[in-house]
Amino acid sequence: MLEIGLYGLGRMGGNMARRLARGGARVHACNRNHAVAEALAAEEGNVLARADLASMVAALPAPRIVWLMLPAGGATAAAIQELAPLLGPGDLLVDGANGYYQDAQSRGERLAGLGLRFVDVGVSGGIWGLANGYCLMAGGGDDDLARLAPFLKILAPTPDTGWLHAGPVGAGHFTKMVHNGIEYGMMQALAEGFALLRAKSEFDLDIAAIAELWRHSSVVRSWLLDLSADFLKSDAKLEGIAPLVADSGEGRWTALEAIHLGVPTPVMTLALMSRLSSQGKGDFANQMLAMMRKGFGGHAVKAE
Repeated sequence: MLEIGLYGLGRMGGNMARRLARGGARVHACNRNHAVAEALAAEEGNVLARADLASMVAALPAPRIVWLMLPAGGATAAAIQELAPLLGPGDLLVDGANGYYQDAQSRGERLAGLGLRFVDVGVSGGIWGLANGYCLMAGGGDDDLARLAPFLKILAPTPDTGWLHAGPVGAGHFTKMVHNGIEYGMMQALAEGFALLRAKSEFDLDIAAIAELWRHSSVVRSWLLDLSADFLKSDAKLEGIAPLVADSGEGRWTALEAIHLGVPTPVMTLALMSRLSSQGKGDFANQMLAMMRKGFGGHAVKAE
């Protein structure tokens, strides 16, 4: 039987453990809150709850595969630091976080010096991955991907689609970074289009009906449009939703990488800027603009 250790059982990690278990793999599951692992083990027969990383590693047959599904940054770095002395030569560590590709490159190099193998995997699919499968972008050596492939085939929509050996270590997270940059642009275009439709009050447009219309044979049909049509059907005004959009590190990294490589990416970069503006980070600049207009033209300034 295929066996894997999975550390991090949040919205993505928990459902990945479920899909692996239902696909026939035995999952040694570990989480910072052990009760989460125990609940998952009670739910899925092929999931075994492990109290900590040491017990998880000890339970896995060598050569081991341990997959991390933790937030990028400090949490992932701390887990790798704790795991490295527990693992043995030839063991494979997989980082499935939305991490920076250069961090993956440096980690792979450092772990190789300890005799450990490393693969970075960009994971897309969100909360729908359990039912529909995940899109998996993997970076690492050929031998390491051959070992990991049986698990990728279970996680993907089908054994032959939805997963790719993208290139060497770092390529998985780089590909996912660009994927998220494209996602920013697509979401922004849809949002702006529906805002324009809603603003044309004289036509009294039914934007929920338009979203549903466009889902069928339109060139803009997409999963993002499907999701938009779904929530507009029940709430087309969105009056209870704050106009604030968070941004992930990957959107920022994409913009910086485009500048570094000299590749123009105006749509993705402006989509990121729009998100930053929604967070209030453009407020002072707008205050400056209002005061400049007052200074040269005597235009009124609106008080808060």
